[in-house]
Amino acid sequence: MRYSPIEIVMGAMVLVVAVGFLILGMQSINNNQKEGYNISLIFGSTSGLKNGDDVKISGINVGKITKLDLDVDDYNARVMVKLFDNIKIPDDSSARITSSSLLGGNYLDIVPGSSDTFLSPNDVIYDTSDPVSFTDMLGKIVFSGNKE
Repeated sequence: MRYSPIEIVMGAMVLVVAVGFLILGMQSINNNQKEGYNISLIFGSTSGLKNGDDVKISGINVGKITKLDLDVDDYNARVMVKLFDNIKIPDDSSARITSSSLLGGNYLDIVPGSSDTFLSPNDVIYDTSDPVSFTDMLGKIVFSGNKE
């Protein structure tokens, strides 16, 4: 069976593009593993958060969520994040889970404090706010109107 020159060129182009995507994917994985430092945050609930979600300060991406875990001692959720090396977080900072749109998609929002002392790798932020679900808010609005 003979292949036409067009089939050979198209096959080679597909192969080059596939290898290119593979290289880019491997670089992305390696960059996520090397850069940054880890901290943990303690929440009562992590409704909607998942591994890989963004960590932001003032709307700017400063890291990624790497692991969600249950602390079996007090049954709180522990969120582990990797922050970029150049980001220094004051040790009196707080955090909240925020919705990126009405259709879903959450991210972790860190609200920097004013301390001159910064978090070190593996430190923990305890000052967190649990997310408020849309259905809970709607229920409060609907049922608060029935008071007579």
